[in-house]
Amino acid sequence: MSGGLLVAGTTSDAGKSVVTAGICRWLSRKGISVAPFKAQNMSLNSFVTREGAEIGRAQAMQAQAARVEPSALMNPVLLKPGGEKSSQVVLMGKPVGEMSARGYHGGRQQALLDTVVGCLEELRGTYDAVICEGAGSPAEINLRRTDIVNMGIARAARFPVVVVGDIDRGGVFASFFGTLALLGPADQELVAGFLVNKFRGDVSLLEPGLDMLRGLTGRDTFGVLPFQHGLGIDEEDGLRVSLRGAVRESAVAPPLGEDVLRVAVCAVPLMSNFTDVDALAAEPGVVVRFVDRAEELADADLVVVPGTRGTVRALAWLRERGLADALARRAAAGRPVLGICGGFQVLGERIEDDVESRAGAVDGLGLLPVRVRFAREKTLARPVGRALGEPVEGYEIHHGVAEVLGGEPFFSDDGGRSLDGCRVGEVWGTHWHGSLESDAFRRRFLTEVARAAGRRFVPAPDTRFGALREEQLDLLGDLIEEHADTEALLRLIDGGAPVGLPFVPPGAPS
Repeated sequence: MSGGLLVAGTTSDAGKSVVTAGICRWLSRKGISVAPFKAQNMSLNSFVTREGAEIGRAQAMQAQAARVEPSALMNPVLLKPGGEKSSQVVLMGKPVGEMSARGYHGGRQQALLDTVVGCLEELRGTYDAVICEGAGSPAEINLRRTDIVNMGIARAARFPVVVVGDIDRGGVFASFFGTLALLGPADQELVAGFLVNKFRGDVSLLEPGLDMLRGLTGRDTFGVLPFQHGLGIDEEDGLRVSLRGAVRESAVAPPLGEDVLRVAVCAVPLMSNFTDVDALAAEPGVVVRFVDRAEELADADLVVVPGTRGTVRALAWLRERGLADALARRAAAGRPVLGICGGFQVLGERIEDDVESRAGAVDGLGLLPVRVRFAREKTLARPVGRALGEPVEGYEIHHGVAEVLGGEPFFSDDGGRSLDGCRVGEVWGTHWHGSLESDAFRRRFLTEVARAAGRRFVPAPDTRFGALREEQLDLLGDLIEEHADTEALLRLIDGGAPVGLPFVPPGAPS
């Protein structure tokens, strides 16, 4: 086998990321070497590869599903929004500047086509199959001329396309038909068929519609994937839960001790890497919620100020909403607060930012003895160390350089020398994303939080976050294996789209 497939979607959040991951896990189980690929990703959830390249977390998750090491080749272009109209452009894992949406789609995007095709071809030369993920919808006719992530890359690679639709939103048949009918003839030639996602109920009731869709388009539906609760899989485009919804919207396992532990995450603007709290939510008896009001911190045992692409903007937001004062009261009362990356920076005394916000010198919340200066070069690293006597590892993605002027070290090397962050009383701060995924450290940290909060909470001794993530990826593989036409998918990956697929009018406007 030497081929590939593009997983497109009728909309953003139709399920492209999870379907791509599921196909990767299924192929890997069959002994087929496979790699994920997304030419261009817009996300504030990112990851650092071992070679120090920044890519979307969704592609890192898909690489794990494929059981391969993530690489910048798998996500050559990453756009990190910094406001309503501009984004930082990360090319081959390194930031190359800020650009407006008009400037990017006006010429820069198309200029990157050779780069993304080159990355895809390198992956094709290394793996048996490459499963590509599209972005948004392939029928965004206003952007088709400069598209490099949907039909643009499919045309360049001659990859067949499967369009995923989220039936839970309603209107899936119209979405499938309309997506296809808004593509030009050359694009339609590559659209092999459809895949229904998040179906609830009796599939036999859906079959008449699938038959009619085949009659209208000449294309098959390659599977109906059932709605599945509890998929805590890394996503890219935004917060996957409602603002005040529990993480994953799944049932909280009962605590081992007498009390639960309540964690409130401040939903700051441009929140990045909110996946940091997934490891907390995986602990039995830990309830994690996202909040935006000061009164919602009152009953929290731990408040997390997460990462953000707009540190100064997040600081202003915390003050405007009264959350800054609530955090100060917590610190004075010895109630736990954890700041991660941008959240760590806002807890400090002072921020000098001539790079991200260009606001110059700004006073922080003053809860930690830290001064931050923004550097033009971004720190991208995969550090390892110790904290609370336990091994810990993480990844760093930040422009802010912290000067720690006091407090206790948080993360240290084996010799006890401080590596990052600090602690004053029950206020903690670090730049390290992903540190809470280190099981022994997370248990010790939660034990400290419970003690300070006066809760009779006991961390589970056997929760292994890595194993839980593997279980979720296996569940995605199961969904593909059990509910998709895997033989048809193999034929597409190996042989391309069927010849002679009919054109569905009107096609793309000229």
